[in-house]
Amino acid sequence: MEIEIATIGGYEEVGRQMTAVRAGDDVVIFDMGLNLSKVLIHDNVQTEKMHSLDLIDMGAIPDDRVMSDIEGDVQAIVPTHGHLDHIGALSKLAHRYDAPIVATPFTIELVKQEINDENKFVVENDLQKMEGGETMEIGNGLELEFVHVTHSIIDAINPVLHTPEGAIVYGLDKRMDHTPVIEDPIDMKRFREIGREGEGVLAYIEDCTNANKKGRTPSESVARRHLQDVMTSIEDYDGGIVATTFSSHISRVSSLVEFAQDIGRTPLLLGRSMEKYSGTAERLGFVDFPDEVGMFGHRKSVDRTFKRIMNEGKENFLPIVTGHQGEPRAMLTRMGRGETPYQLDDGDKVIFSARVIPEPTNEGQRYQSENLLRMQGARIYDEIHVSGHLCQEGHYTMLDALQPKHVIPAHQNMKGYSGYVDLCQNQGYELGRDIHVTHNGNVISLVE
Repeated sequence: MEIEIATIGGYEEVGRQMTAVRAGDDVVIFDMGLNLSKVLIHDNVQTEKMHSLDLIDMGAIPDDRVMSDIEGDVQAIVPTHGHLDHIGALSKLAHRYDAPIVATPFTIELVKQEINDENKFVVENDLQKMEGGETMEIGNGLELEFVHVTHSIIDAINPVLHTPEGAIVYGLDKRMDHTPVIEDPIDMKRFREIGREGEGVLAYIEDCTNANKKGRTPSESVARRHLQDVMTSIEDYDGGIVATTFSSHISRVSSLVEFAQDIGRTPLLLGRSMEKYSGTAERLGFVDFPDEVGMFGHRKSVDRTFKRIMNEGKENFLPIVTGHQGEPRAMLTRMGRGETPYQLDDGDKVIFSARVIPEPTNEGQRYQSENLLRMQGARIYDEIHVSGHLCQEGHYTMLDALQPKHVIPAHQNMKGYSGYVDLCQNQGYELGRDIHVTHNGNVISLVE
């Protein structure tokens, strides 16, 4: 059976992921994501109102025109998890393909919201839910399997396409977490089985975000302990404490809620995306927040909540807000500019339970946001976080488990690939033979 892989997006950058695998006459697409930094550098861009071609020209979504060179029928579109760099282009591109969108329950709910917010295109693809650990027959003699992984968002999977020539494992994005906070551990047992059954693993497509970092990525439970230590250390402060993290990081948000109550403060989730992700997670039963936790997304309701905090005393509340990357319109940035009823005073604490995404636009915005907060007297607690991506020892463990015949680095630029290429070469792989460093719009033929 002919096997080829189209590396459509995310192979020269971090963001706008999209990969297509053709096995015989059948094609499966993995991810359709957004490169948010290409949007943020423009003022007040509303992507939901833009045409796909304009977004392609901006470099914001994948240029999927290479799909016209792929001879086969798309059988499924499979987003791995609910981050926008993996689902943010579905509302712009999915309607071009007569295929269902297959994803885990939490991811499907986020996809629905993306589609509902779309103003330019009508997306009528069927939405099919499949849990981690489940499989489905697809195309002619193929099987799609979801392997549960841990990441900085719940309900993430690595999809595996089983073909007569061996398995194609799409390895974006994951952390090897054996002690997560609210989910099951990563299913390493299943990865090891896949590496040793049938024809083994023909190709492994791997996220290289942290491939140049030594050691292993710590568990979310490590970030939880760090966060608890910081919040306990400021328990007696009688002024304002504000926290920010990734809105989609439900495990971290749940820890912030718990520790806020432990130090005698009412947690409040503020911002559109904070309300969106946490509300969806609670509705699906992934988390059960206490009744006193308020979620407010609309600007006016957020400002009313800020007025309540100022009237009842900042020492009684912990606002958990959007804006950890310094996004211009996010809650924390507005607070830093003095555009909300919440007033920061000398000595007030701002907890960043997130790292800045290593990309110039984000780094510049975060730098500006922190300066604005400091100018108002805020004391900043930074880097209370663990990454959602594998470092080098995790990559070594995955190669040992899967023993793939071919490896394809993804989710980075050429410099970011270097650590992974070195690691693979140390394990006997050879660049150009079975290590395929590629670019957006390329097609790799594995079996002819």
